[in-house]
Amino acid sequence: MNRFFVDREQVKGDTIRILGKDVKHIKDVLRLKPKDRLEVVAEGSCHICEIVEIESNGVLVRILDTCGASSEPPIYVNLFQAIAKGDKMDLIIQKTTEIGVKEIIPVVTNRTVVKIKDYKKEKNKLDRWNSIAEEAAKQSKRTYIPTVRNIIDFKDMVELLKEEENIIVPYERERAVGLKEALKKLSGGRINIVIGPEGGFEEYEIEMLESIGAKSVTLGPRILRTETAGIITVALSLYELGDLGVILK
Repeated sequence: MNRFFVDREQVKGDTIRILGKDVKHIKDVLRLKPKDRLEVVAEGSCHICEIVEIESNGVLVRILDTCGASSEPPIYVNLFQAIAKGDKMDLIIQKTTEIGVKEIIPVVTNRTVVKIKDYKKEKNKLDRWNSIAEEAAKQSKRTYIPTVRNIIDFKDMVELLKEEENIIVPYERERAVGLKEALKKLSGGRINIVIGPEGGFEEYEIEMLESIGAKSVTLGPRILRTETAGIITVALSLYELGDLGVILK
């Protein structure tokens, strides 16, 4: 069953009006008809709905039932990802959304290849990335669409993280502390994962992060690409913290 997300104001009693680009998708791509069923998520709640009417600018559906338990992880994962070049950033956003990340914050570090200085280009990038997150959330049956935040530079990220706990930084020069060991020392239900660029972090950047309490960890003896590191760190963190695995009925 296909899933769609709507805002609170689109819900009126036991009916929901789907608007925007989803209307065209329902009509022209999925070719759904009145009485066909779909899933609609509003404010974190998933509803099983039946199509009542399809108009040129909206699809009216009636709520029949709820979808059951939430698919969201109990751990709030923020991913601070150094911007990767080409379509690698698209892949990172898509896959970490499927896994369960809550927020993705693109970061410009000293060795980041992609540096966007034009506001229009940045807005276009953010619109694209948020669209990718939405589509991935639909496909993976999530009840929350991760937000891709505005691009920030490294120093602004450090300032932001000063107020945070549980900061994990995979670093190729770390040898003593593994991810599993670092996760055992976490407190609370929130984790901040910081991933470096293609060329890795500068030493002074690691020192700045460690000065605010970040924990450098190793992901093993092999050097991972930035897109691999982000995806695997989110996945392993949620697994170790009990979110990925057997589904309990």
